[in-house]
Amino acid sequence: MFNGYVATIDKGTGRPLRTCLVTLRTSRDIFTQLELSKVDPLACLKVLNASVSKSPAELAPVRPVLEFNMVDPRFIEETDVLSGLDPRPNLMDLTPSEFESLITNLFQKMGLETRLTQASRDGGVDCVAYDPRPIFGGKVVIQAKRYKHTVGVSAVRDLFGTVQNEGASKGILVTTSGYGKASFEFADGKPLELLSGSNLMYLLKEHAGVEARIVMPEDWKDPQPDVQD
Repeated sequence: MFNGYVATIDKGTGRPLRTCLVTLRTSRDIFTQLELSKVDPLACLKVLNASVSKSPAELAPVRPVLEFNMVDPRFIEETDVLSGLDPRPNLMDLTPSEFESLITNLFQKMGLETRLTQASRDGGVDCVAYDPRPIFGGKVVIQAKRYKHTVGVSAVRDLFGTVQNEGASKGILVTTSGYGKASFEFADGKPLELLSGSNLMYLLKEHAGVEARIVMPEDWKDPQPDVQD
């Protein structure tokens, strides 16, 4: 991450002024591939998708990219489940921890910075993701449920409470099944997104090239009873 500031004096007030004129976020791999001694500065900023002031001479500011605290005692090392999947994997064959890692891997493929949380001490959070985009970005809490039956509205209410407790900008609930009318009505107008099994399979194909299946075993029982609305 890089935020370029200029320190000057505000001519209107005479007070010190610190203005951000350029901001960008990139990975270490991309940055180390640059030959900085040979690049054109403006062309390089464009390649890195930087936000640059439209009028630097007038100190027109840009909003700095978000910087997140990536240290949390709940975070654990995630497993790369995506790369080890069969060509046509059945998501119901994964263990609970593998499914949570899969969701974490997927959102990472979608451009978010993700962290997997401990299974028994997560406080209702399976994955924490960070969207670094200015204005639209922020902290995202994600819950994953391998369910056969419709996910009840109580799970959606719990997610909303977690979003508030975590100070997150958004909450995402991902399931292998679906949601009822009450869940969508509760989520309406709130920073919540409900992803069904069909949504999940589409995202896996679109962002990871995985054509997943959801085939329920005959003896499948949902991990916990849920109120289905």
